[in-house]
Amino acid sequence: MADVTGGSSAGGSDASTSELVGQAADQISRLVRDELALARAEMTEKGKQVGLGAGLLGGSGLVVLYGVAALLVAVVLGLAEAMPAWLAALIVALALFAVAAVMAVLGRRKVEQATPLIPEETARSIKADIDELQERARR
Repeated sequence: MADVTGGSSAGGSDASTSELVGQAADQISRLVRDELALARAEMTEKGKQVGLGAGLLGGSGLVVLYGVAALLVAVVLGLAEAMPAWLAALIVALALFAVAAVMAVLGRRKVEQATPLIPEETARSIKADIDELQERARR
């Protein structure tokens, strides 16, 4: 009889353990799905906020452009008090072209420093890792 009771309790324990493992698997699966849904919802909300912020930044850039244009007109009109208007506009235009040229040269230098657009140190490190693995494979 002791064997039957021992066998019975062991069988009950096994069924209970398998049920617990099944429940744990279900709960983990549900938890992962819920976490992914939460992450998706959070990223959607953040995406909306980023989109709105980017739109506002773009709009402010356009308004700044109009403000700069108005300032340039004011400079031309101010210079036109001392010289012909066409000459004042020409001087302002040449000054703007000079600023643009300096900015273009500086920008080109920065781009040349950043190219090629690969992470060079990482590429060297990966190449060293591959070489090491090939060397070990030959041994």
